[in-house]
Amino acid sequence: MSRPSASRLGLAIALVLSAPLLAQDLHAQDAPASATTLDTVIVTGTRAIDRTVLDSTSPVDVLTAEDIRKAGVVNGELGSALQTLLPSFNFPRQSNSGGADHVRAAQLRGLSPDQTLVLVNGKRRHASSVVNVNGTLGRGSAPVDLNAIPLAAIERIEVLRDGAAAQYGSDAIAGVVNIILKKGAEGGEAEVVYGQFDKGDGEQATVRASTGFKLGEDGWLRVAVEAADRNATNRSFADPRPSAGPRQGSITQRYGDPDSRPRTLFLNSQVRIDHAIDWYASANYGKRETSSAATSRTAYTNDGRTTLRSPLYPEGFQPLLDSTSTDSSIVTGLRGELAGWRWDASLNHGRNRFELDVANTVNYSLGATSPTRFYAGELTSTQNLANLDVAREFPVSFMSGPLTVALGLEARHESYEIGAGEANSWFGTGAQGYSGFRPENAGKNSRNNKSVYLNLEGDITKELSGAFALRHERYSDFGNTTSAKASARYAFTPGFALRGTVSSGFRAPSLAQSFYTITTTNTLLVNGSSALVETGTFPVGSAAAGALGAQPLKAEKARNLSIGAQWQPTRNWTTTVDLYRIDIDDRIVFSSNLQLANAPRLASALAAQNIYVGAARYFTNAVDTRTEGLDIVSSYRLNLAGGSRADLTLAYNHNDNDVQRVAASPSVLSEQNLLLVDRQTVNR
Repeated sequence: MSRPSASRLGLAIALVLSAPLLAQDLHAQDAPASATTLDTVIVTGTRAIDRTVLDSTSPVDVLTAEDIRKAGVVNGELGSALQTLLPSFNFPRQSNSGGADHVRAAQLRGLSPDQTLVLVNGKRRHASSVVNVNGTLGRGSAPVDLNAIPLAAIERIEVLRDGAAAQYGSDAIAGVVNIILKKGAEGGEAEVVYGQFDKGDGEQATVRASTGFKLGEDGWLRVAVEAADRNATNRSFADPRPSAGPRQGSITQRYGDPDSRPRTLFLNSQVRIDHAIDWYASANYGKRETSSAATSRTAYTNDGRTTLRSPLYPEGFQPLLDSTSTDSSIVTGLRGELAGWRWDASLNHGRNRFELDVANTVNYSLGATSPTRFYAGELTSTQNLANLDVAREFPVSFMSGPLTVALGLEARHESYEIGAGEANSWFGTGAQGYSGFRPENAGKNSRNNKSVYLNLEGDITKELSGAFALRHERYSDFGNTTSAKASARYAFTPGFALRGTVSSGFRAPSLAQSFYTITTTNTLLVNGSSALVETGTFPVGSAAAGALGAQPLKAEKARNLSIGAQWQPTRNWTTTVDLYRIDIDDRIVFSSNLQLANAPRLASALAAQNIYVGAARYFTNAVDTRTEGLDIVSSYRLNLAGGSRADLTLAYNHNDNDVQRVAASPSVLSEQNLLLVDRQTVNR
């Protein structure tokens, strides 16, 4: 079984002038941030101090703040900018998809959003607490919210397009996005952006600014702020059904981008303690209010015009999901050098809180006395980390350069909490659009993780370089896992080289996938027609999921293989071609929506636990996949008169995702003619 292949072609032509920056800029930026060249030193995917884009053994894209600005993304979303600039990066704009409208998920190389690791200044960024449970791309994932990071704070972004679990741990199967914050006391800028769609909707206004301050003699503080108002869009069509009631044949629902009001503050700082030790810290606080539309409810319950759905809405209604997503983080640490060893010790705290109200809606069970707005509850995801990294170069007689040896220890604590909504939000049928979290759904769960890792890297000869990484992790909830990676690069001439990597990897099941639970009304296909069905999402360790054949979740296991070529015929022209194959076993997916109307035995088993739903689902390690693809990136710098230049980039990605294996349905399901994973899940 397979999914059709997908190709993306991106062509960007930009003219960069050496004149001052935009009129809004208060001061010029540092020169190194204005352009990316082949000798740009990178910090992602390597522990060496002088590794560049050109001699990297894995493909790394470096995007500067100027590159992001030239992308022309009016909405100011980081995810949209990366999609414009990177052909293997997708940022789907989903609509009417519940929490996925509020926290949009990104994909690298066509894999799941939670299979890409996001770093900020090289430190792991916390994940969102929102689980994508609807029928959209990334269903079942709880990824990092890239749009919570403002463009005003970013100096550059390094994107490692290669498996890196052996270097960075869980989630790095598809690759790594490392966001480097602006630094230094000098320079600043301010920018106002306004835009609107030609349909007359989606009005957007953004204000962003960044500046720096000196801290004492040898320190600095960088401050970035951003605020935006983004109005909703609507691309729905008229509803021709008689059940639409008085508004039959007119637009009765909203389908498009949500309303969004983000406000964000980012800080980045460093102070020299003495000649060998620096203290550094970064922090952020951001709040985003979002209002999206759920599926519209028609005025009448059937195709006739006899029974109103609610006397409060005689013309029908469309529930609105109003959320407040709050992100906070702080990273602080010391780094320096001792006896030839570079060392970095840090503490890292990150938290996302997602509060949800449902408006313009009713609870049918409450009849004409129903409120029209409900507090549905909240989700909170937290991570705390402690890291120690050390690295040193050792001369080796048989190598043309030194051997970089890097060692590290990491301890991580994660928690996931569900807070119940008000009683009216979940009583009976619950609030239409999104039933609230019930008291039995509420609770807090946590786990610990410890890891140790080794990296070796160096130039074996003038032509041949190589690297090796090994990482062992122990999770308190599912046990041990070990990953390894080997990579090499051989330069046949100064302008042509081949590179390749082979690695194993893993992704630990997230706490959200292990413990997320809710009972809500979903739109499902029943006997060929769409219907609203009360659907229960049950954690795999619950008695309800056990009655449906659920098994404890285990880590996803990956095998990455890539080979690429680098060609630089002239100083100003470079081309890279990379082929890759990624095999992932035991991928964690949402089960099918197990409809219980024709499965009385299972319905009775749930009823014995006082659970009455029309459908049920849970997370399961049920699918093996193979992803094969091709990346081509060709860049040419054209020097113009007067010291100006034009940068031209042609980028192409082709990606195939094949489902290699689907787990057999547990006997308790197959006996009732239910599939654990249906065709719709495979296609998605």
